[in-house]
Amino acid sequence: MLFTDLQIIEPILKALQTEGYTHPTPIQEKSIPIILKKQDLLGCAQTGTGKTAAFAIPIIQLLHNQQTPTKSYRPIKALILTPTRELAIQIGESFTAYGQHTNLRHRVIFGGVPQKAQTDALRAGVDILIATPGRLLDLMNQGFISLQQLNLFVLDEADRMLDMGFVHDVKKVIAKLPVKRQSLFFSATMPPEIVKLADTILVNPVKVEVTPVSSTAHTIDQAVYYVQKENKKPLLIHLLGDSSIETALIFTRTKHGADKVAKDLNRAGIGAEAIHGNKSQNARQRALTNFKTRQTRVLVATDIAARGIDVEELTHVINFELPNVPETYVHRIGRTGRAGNNGIAWSFCDAEEQLYLRDINKLISKTIPVINDHPYPMTLLAQPALSVSNVKKEVATAKNRSNNRGQRRWSNTSKIKTQ
Repeated sequence: MLFTDLQIIEPILKALQTEGYTHPTPIQEKSIPIILKKQDLLGCAQTGTGKTAAFAIPIIQLLHNQQTPTKSYRPIKALILTPTRELAIQIGESFTAYGQHTNLRHRVIFGGVPQKAQTDALRAGVDILIATPGRLLDLMNQGFISLQQLNLFVLDEADRMLDMGFVHDVKKVIAKLPVKRQSLFFSATMPPEIVKLADTILVNPVKVEVTPVSSTAHTIDQAVYYVQKENKKPLLIHLLGDSSIETALIFTRTKHGADKVAKDLNRAGIGAEAIHGNKSQNARQRALTNFKTRQTRVLVATDIAARGIDVEELTHVINFELPNVPETYVHRIGRTGRAGNNGIAWSFCDAEEQLYLRDINKLISKTIPVINDHPYPMTLLAQPALSVSNVKKEVATAKNRSNNRGQRRWSNTSKIKTQ
């Protein structure tokens, strides 16, 4: 299928041609017609599936068709609520690209920066607002934002909203929205809390599920290195000594860990910057820009800060520390191997992380290959001994995890599935 088969208007098709896009991804193919029919949508899609374009393109088309050219006052007609500043900026860039041949105005607002530029833009009139919850509520409380004439509402990355503790802010925003509106709800996973939240937002939604979160792209070559915790740094430096690794996104579990890894790499002569929630917005954006333009070879990130990082032809993702939530592994490595490109995902696993690796293998339904040929193999003495009681505990824990994941699975009723 081509974008020209989706009844998309000429100004958007022209923009897509400029961007080099001809074939929609599965979620775009399924979602765009539903949104253009003005139906509510419940989408389950992981990172890298083209989700942003799936809602940006039809929103631009709907608002363009409704627009009155002579109207000077421009109330907010569409709101996209997203958890992080980086993701908000990325969505804003998408609206700029796809709407370049329309005269719609959009604005991105987020916290951590002075509000004057944002409030000035709001006064001038905005059709589409992309916002993080905190700054949105702040400006609403100050009287700079009214959502009374809103037609379209998008809640993006709903599961990450929950993880970051934004669910109460989201509910406050929803309470301010017009009852009569079209709502789009996107989440990579569907735990019970997210399903409950979706039920309060959507009216008779069409469900779209593509590339389940348990799957990893076939374009990503995955491998794991067993290594003792104290040898992770020298192993990382050893691997990055290969100059053929053009770019690498490295994940740590903590902000302090990200700073430490970046500092260690710089000491070893490997250009690296860290990005996490404690960094100022300017510092985060500068680090991301340097990485995208390849002025910086390595970016070290935490999971929350990395949501929204979209780097063309990212060659490597390295899990310096394995995540304790297996779905997070899928999100992390999904930063590479995008848009049909090949990518490499390496993971370091120490003795304490072997249960995390076991859960990841179970989730993705395959065993990640182990690379033993490296200078810092983990000794047998470093591997945890499993007593009978520990084995029983592991079995019970695995059952609980399985049950919890089972609760997150959707009913097959009224789903649209894409192979």
